[in-house]
Amino acid sequence: MRLYKREKYLSKIRGFYHDTGIIKVITGVRRCGKSSLMRTIIQEIVSSGLDPLNVIYLDLDLRKHRDIKTPDRLEELIDSYPTVPGTKYLFIDEIQNVTGFEELLNGYRTEDEWSIFITGSNSYLLSGELVTKLTGRYLEFDMYTLDFAEYLGMKEMLGKPIDPNRDAEFANYVREGGFPKAIEYDSPEDKQTYLRGVIEEILEKDVTRRVQVRNVSVFKTVRDYLINNFGATVSVTNLLNYFNNVQGIPIKRETLNRYIDILVDAKILYRCQRFDMKSRKSLTREEKYYIADLGFYFALNTDNRINYGPVLENLVYFYARGLGYQVSVGRIGALECDFIMRAGADNYAYVQVAMSITQEGTENREYAPLEQIADGYPKFLLTMDRLLQSRSGIRHENIVDFIAEGRDFL
Repeated sequence: MRLYKREKYLSKIRGFYHDTGIIKVITGVRRCGKSSLMRTIIQEIVSSGLDPLNVIYLDLDLRKHRDIKTPDRLEELIDSYPTVPGTKYLFIDEIQNVTGFEELLNGYRTEDEWSIFITGSNSYLLSGELVTKLTGRYLEFDMYTLDFAEYLGMKEMLGKPIDPNRDAEFANYVREGGFPKAIEYDSPEDKQTYLRGVIEEILEKDVTRRVQVRNVSVFKTVRDYLINNFGATVSVTNLLNYFNNVQGIPIKRETLNRYIDILVDAKILYRCQRFDMKSRKSLTREEKYYIADLGFYFALNTDNRINYGPVLENLVYFYARGLGYQVSVGRIGALECDFIMRAGADNYAYVQVAMSITQEGTENREYAPLEQIADGYPKFLLTMDRLLQSRSGIRHENIVDFIAEGRDFL
């Protein structure tokens, strides 16, 4: 099987391939490429000289494994594989399909000859027993859909045509999104049909089967509203007013909060908190939400016009997350810095994102928040402009080139 090597994730995990004391947990929205990443890891381990019999790979979403729902059945399946000397490498895809898997995995982990890798498509995976039983004994690796550089790389591997105009190809990427499988389809209609299917799959497998949603139609309305308004500041009070008084959809505060949490747990939405740089505190009531993939937005809407403001923010947010940064929105008095990027304990970068600064007044508006920050950490203004105008030590970069060339903020 030919696999696209997503090096930025492999490089984070590679040092733990042979660690038998730590469970490697790969999380991300369904169909973002977790299974392929696992198979790539297997290829790398086997190519280093490991006997393939030492590898067990189980995809619990496969029809032949549909009856593997309990720890006992999972244990029977694992133990049915041949016993071989040396370290065994256990890969389990979509482990959350097995209720109460934690104790079983913990048992295998305590046996020195098992190196364990698991994937999951929702946050419930790390919200209960696994955290309790494996404190300090697991590592989580967040995975996202393809960034623009990966999108180009995968198209090249598949032999798909790539527009020589990088900006035009970037526009294609924005509309199609970064789900790896979607690249295989040539027709835009087929791509959107696939993406709508992914949304319904998430709704069925990661929502309906795992949580009680009494009114699915209202839940879908909330879901679609938040997807359609990604990148906007969200106030629960304003949302309640919109649904109850404007749309005539009765919904309680606790229900709305629960629906939002469900969407975040299912990794459809990602919550980005604001951070007040004067008080050094998070502003929990002023959050933004970004969607796991822009393809969701265009698959749910007939209007394909691109509002580049939130689109570019969404892309930068996930690009930074993919590089391993913690990301928040910065408030500096009355001004706002689009993103504060944090790496490790005390490495920061500040990033402002805009479509362009060529119109009158836009340059000062975009530079002003960054110029108010007095520390010496790197500052970036990312736009679609080809004519770059750095000032005050702030690096003005073209966002298309920045991501396509895999540049970093530090």
